[in-house]
Amino acid sequence: MATDELTRDEFLRYSRHLLIPEIGLAGQKKLKRSSALILGTGGLGSPVSMYLAAAGVGHIGIVDYDVVDESNLQRQIVHGQAAIGMLKVESAKNRLLDINPHIKVTAFNEPFTSANAMRIARGFDIIVDCTDNFPTRYLSNDVAVILGIPNVYGSIYRFDGQVSVFGMPDGPCYRCVFPEPPPPGLVPTCSDGGVLGVLPGIIGSLQANEAIKVLLGIGEIASGKLLLLDALSFSFDTVTIRKNPNCKVCGTNPEIFELIDYDQFCGVPGFDHQPSVEREFVISPVQLKNELASIRPPLLIDVREPHELEISNIEGAINIPLHDIFVEREHIPRDHPVVLFCKRGSRSVMALNILLKAGFSNIRHLDGGINRWVEQFDQSQPVY
Repeated sequence: MATDELTRDEFLRYSRHLLIPEIGLAGQKKLKRSSALILGTGGLGSPVSMYLAAAGVGHIGIVDYDVVDESNLQRQIVHGQAAIGMLKVESAKNRLLDINPHIKVTAFNEPFTSANAMRIARGFDIIVDCTDNFPTRYLSNDVAVILGIPNVYGSIYRFDGQVSVFGMPDGPCYRCVFPEPPPPGLVPTCSDGGVLGVLPGIIGSLQANEAIKVLLGIGEIASGKLLLLDALSFSFDTVTIRKNPNCKVCGTNPEIFELIDYDQFCGVPGFDHQPSVEREFVISPVQLKNELASIRPPLLIDVREPHELEISNIEGAINIPLHDIFVEREHIPRDHPVVLFCKRGSRSVMALNILLKAGFSNIRHLDGGINRWVEQFDQSQPVY
């Protein structure tokens, strides 16, 4: 039997596809022969992977390097309570094979980097970018262009989402639209800014829809279009985007022929950790507790958003949100020790760097943020 022949069970499983003229038996066989690499098994990767598995895409690759945490379950529906502490790729693989035992799932429990990206992606028909950071986003784009395969892009933040398909013949790539990454700290992550739980379901489903159309070669692909969703106002906008002849990776005279270390290029971490800081500008919760009890305690500045203060706080801290830190710098004493903190440390590092460039010296940030402080010294407050 040919590898794309359907079994009796598969005829029943995919019967609703077989009834659609644009898919039919030939299309379902094509899906069975197809392969898709999904970068990330989080909010976007959950619906994408589940729907592609259910649709019968024959080989699905999933890339992640994290473990399932309770904070994931509000939106990462491929994982459940029983999977907490499990490798995300293993949890996702188990779920996908439970959805459809007729497919093959390859799990890559490793970060997607310039060192391994080509090895991982080579042989797949399409990349579906479900990542949440700029280094991997630029990297996945360049890999897709070099390999000559489409890249289905999605992004989410709070109530806003975006979808497009990059790397199609004569279509733009991600770099055509966003030639350079934004300055570090300009765009907060979902872990710092939040995301509506259902939003990745909407955007991820649209990504899965585009991936299936691309694999089947049907319909009007979202190449040359960027869909913008504002879920709070229930508005959809489509922006026309064009291939840039001067693009560094897909233009007429490209400059990029091999993968770049985007972790350094973008100035933001490609993985889930805060940027490195000189130790003299870092203070641990234990050190802070001791200094707060001293004769000359430091001034505490909470750089979180005001609504986060309802969740947890450190007594005596003043609130200057990160986006106001440069404007408010003149109200911060230069002759007194200052300690900055946020939820986990990423925003306080950004604030620290802003103030260091402004000439401050007697200033540090709290390692691990208020979450680590709460874990060690104030468990009456929640970790979030």
